[in-house]
Amino acid sequence: MPGLDLIAAEPEQAALFLDIDGVLAPIVARPEDARVPTETQAELERLAARYALVAAVTGRPSAEARGIVGVESMTYVGEHGLELDPEAEQWATRIHTYADSVAWPDLELKPLSVAFHYRTAQDHELAREQLEPVAVGALAEGFRTRWGRMVLEILPPVNASKGTAVRRLLETSGLRRAVYAGDDTTDLDGFAALDGLETAVRIAVSSAEGPVELGERADLVVGSPAALLELLRQL
Repeated sequence: MPGLDLIAAEPEQAALFLDIDGVLAPIVARPEDARVPTETQAELERLAARYALVAAVTGRPSAEARGIVGVESMTYVGEHGLELDPEAEQWATRIHTYADSVAWPDLELKPLSVAFHYRTAQDHELAREQLEPVAVGALAEGFRTRWGRMVLEILPPVNASKGTAVRRLLETSGLRRAVYAGDDTTDLDGFAALDGLETAVRIAVSSAEGPVELGERADLVVGSPAALLELLRQL
């Protein structure tokens, strides 16, 4: 692909933005069990030494993301860009209090948001139906909600996303060429953040759970984190 060839030819002028779960790390039943495979870690080490910027842009808190990826030379932005917005912290206590009022077996409390996971539920459709009132209640409290791959997230009502994070990093670095790889709804914002660049390559890691729009918006589609690793090796 011409865009990838250009980026690979002049890595000092390019950025790589990578989601973690479902992209660098295979999806697992429980989020705390996720790990980036050793061979992928080695490739990320190589890329981080070669490219102007290699960043993990993720829904996980950045400290947790750093431990899962295990590559210190990368840049990490967590909680879908909320970590870069100082207003988000003002909402954290209220969001946590709301989440504590909900009886849910797989609740993930993050520093700035919460996630209600239902991947381990016996009936995924029923679990989502049970979370619908939780989402409605969160909106009534003034929070934002977002549905992802077997998860409902409750977020501060601030203008932060993976897109704002990518734009901030591009503006800070001055880079005009970039690759973004993602697998879920939130990665559509990351894709959009590459609009207007000199060279942009959007990679979708496809799955039955992911949004159809991601594949439609992508320049390249791969079928798994292992397939993405093979593509990264070309860079």
